[in-house]
Amino acid sequence: MDACLTFVGYELVWFAAVCGAGRGVVWPGVGAAVLFATWRLAVSRRLRLETRLLAAALLIGAALETCWVSTGMLRYAAAWPLTCCPAWLLALWGAFGLTIVPLFGYLHRRPGLAALLGALGGPLSYSAAAHGWHAVFFPAPRWPSLLALAVGWGAALPALTTLARRTLEPRAAGSGA
Repeated sequence: MDACLTFVGYELVWFAAVCGAGRGVVWPGVGAAVLFATWRLAVSRRLRLETRLLAAALLIGAALETCWVSTGMLRYAAAWPLTCCPAWLLALWGAFGLTIVPLFGYLHRRPGLAALLGALGGPLSYSAAAHGWHAVFFPAPRWPSLLALAVGWGAALPALTTLARRTLEPRAAGSGA
């Protein structure tokens, strides 16, 4: 049940963020992400880990978004407070970090699959935000931007799932076994 609620909650955050950004406002995405994070952390059985994943996702997201914008790969609607990393997009990254434990447990020991799913899912999500909601803008031709997104998300998802695995599974050497 937790996984189902997490999935629905994250999707609602995504829609609030991209719909709001497409209309030039950041508060719907930020507000939805704060509500989602408050709920996820309140019900979490692994509060320390989920807090780490939230922080890691924010750092990874800020670095990748800054890289993509500064190289001209992407441009965002509602680019507040920084054009390189808007608040609504950082809110999405933070919310995504809180999905790693309940939704992506099957990827914790499969970094190759996590990389593949990240490389496919990241560009699809950004394309949907661009095409349906005008929250993201790609320069022509689009393929270099989509490739950059695939590389970034292909590294980000396995990084987050590996952090979760390493925290959830203590090393055998440390346990005296």
